[in-house]
Amino acid sequence: MNLLYSNDRKAEFPPSWYSATANQIQRFPALKGDTTADVCVIGGGYTGLSAALHLAEAGYDVVLLEAHRVGFGASGRNGGQLGSAQRMDQEDLENLVGESDAAKLWHLAEDAKELVKSLIKKHKIDCDLKPGIAALGFSDSERRDLHDHAAHLSGKYGYDQIELLDADAGHALCPSPTYKGGYLDMGAAHLHPLNYALGLAQAAARAGARIHEETEVQNISEGSRVVVQSETGQIKADNVILACNGYLGNLNHRVASRVMPINNFIAATEPLGADTQKVLMRDVAVADTKFVVNYFRLSADGRLLFGGGESYGYRFPNDIAGKVRKPMTEIFPHLHDVRIEYAWGGTLAITMRRMPYLTRLADNILSASGYSGHGVGTATHAGQLMALAIQGQAEGFDTMARVPTLPFPGGPALRSPLLVLAMTWYAMRDRLGV
Repeated sequence: MNLLYSNDRKAEFPPSWYSATANQIQRFPALKGDTTADVCVIGGGYTGLSAALHLAEAGYDVVLLEAHRVGFGASGRNGGQLGSAQRMDQEDLENLVGESDAAKLWHLAEDAKELVKSLIKKHKIDCDLKPGIAALGFSDSERRDLHDHAAHLSGKYGYDQIELLDADAGHALCPSPTYKGGYLDMGAAHLHPLNYALGLAQAAARAGARIHEETEVQNISEGSRVVVQSETGQIKADNVILACNGYLGNLNHRVASRVMPINNFIAATEPLGADTQKVLMRDVAVADTKFVVNYFRLSADGRLLFGGGESYGYRFPNDIAGKVRKPMTEIFPHLHDVRIEYAWGGTLAITMRRMPYLTRLADNILSASGYSGHGVGTATHAGQLMALAIQGQAEGFDTMARVPTLPFPGGPALRSPLLVLAMTWYAMRDRLGV
């Protein structure tokens, strides 16, 4: 199944609240004929756009190819949360890679947040950037775990942006009867993800990157000069960056064995008016402790943007709104009759350990993907790290690439049915509160 087309129309953004409120969307021409470049970037999400922008600013001749539209995939559909740290808890990273590399990974994650904020400021990207993400748990023990995690970040890494929330303080922030407190991270942030992606594209184009939409890559031939082939032309490039994430398809088996696409879903309610006070008392985002995580925030026009609900298989369900309404009303029972005006799905990509997979596929081919729901900062940063590696400054890239990444059992052929089994188990644990 080609996920580029299995759930979406070619070169059309999904009917999301994001696309309905997007800034002016510039169309870039499809590739026609043959050309050459210093670097060919494949994929027009945060990773590819960031890589193209940084390379173009460094004076490289860059061509970026996107099968649909820039920001079409997860970069233009996600929850808009710019989280702190890596996707794997810092304590687990310390056990996995050791104290030294864990510390480097912490600082790289902080760099990722600051990179996004600085790009938005430098390029004047209008994407409603706001500070604050709360992590909320469902029990006293989960609240204690969250507090212990915050204490670890403060004590070991000097991170001082977290406010602890007991049950009362958590309820004062988010008046849901289901949560028992957690913490509020004011160093994290949230934004309009599609407008951020579109802003990166415009910045890259202004810097000199040649962007081609509606150009699906069909084949990559390795060599001292890599040949990238599409239906309408080919590019010979000194270096290639794979930035496809959940839409890699059959372009590289090694990446596909370690990075698996999954679907996630978001709904936007009608504007809530005064009822926003029954959802969030501050303009922050929330992510909870379920394995199949619920995440939400208020939009600039007062809607609840709520993400959640598991899905097995690669086809989007017929009733996305109904799928998201179920977890939404578990968190906010009083919204059972609220009208949902937008509901959309998106394809992201995960790895076994939920850490991104950065790798050198050849001396002149780099790849980054598998952000596991933590891509706003990490994907942007991965693009910059690959751009720096091409320039001979590979320390950050190599640190990320050293994180052990396991292949999915059975490889690309069996990873999907095994995921169904695993997700069914974790979803059952969520429902039972285990």
